[in-house]
Amino acid sequence: MGVVTALVRSSFLVDAVYAASAREYGLTQQQGQLLCVLMSQPYGMSELGAMLGLAKSSLTGLVDRTARNGLVRREPDPRDRRAARVALTPKGSALVADFYAETCRRIETLADGLGADEREALADLLGRVVRDNEVPVVFMEKNEDTSPTP
Repeated sequence: MGVVTALVRSSFLVDAVYAASAREYGLTQQQGQLLCVLMSQPYGMSELGAMLGLAKSSLTGLVDRTARNGLVRREPDPRDRRAARVALTPKGSALVADFYAETCRRIETLADGLGADEREALADLLGRVVRDNEVPVVFMEKNEDTSPTP
C-alpha cells in the first residue's frame, strides 16, 4: 500500500472510531472535537474557526448547539470587550475528560498488531508529518497538561 492510500485509509479508520465514541457520549463528532480543543483553555471564535477549519456561521451553530447542551459557555474576552471566548462548563469538563480517555483508549487499540518499536516508529513518522504541516492542536497528547493557561 502506498503512502497516500495508507494515510487516507488510516484517517478514515481513526475518523470512524472517533465518530463512534462521540455518538456513545451523546455528541456529534464536531462537538467532540470542540470539547477536546477547549480542554486546554478557552478560545475566541476566530481561533476556534481556524483550528477546526469551520466558517464563522458553522462555528456559531456548533457553539450554540453545544451551549444548549450545557457543555460550553461564552465568556467575555479580557483583552477585547467586543469579543467572546468559548469555555467548557463544569459539565463539559467532566464529559470531555471521560470522552477523551475513552477515545484515546479506542484509537490506541488500532495499533495493537504492532510491536513496541513499530508503534514508536509509527508515532515518530506521523508526528513529523503533523509538525511539518503545522496541524493545529485539536487533540492533545494523552499525558499533556489539560489545565487552563492564564
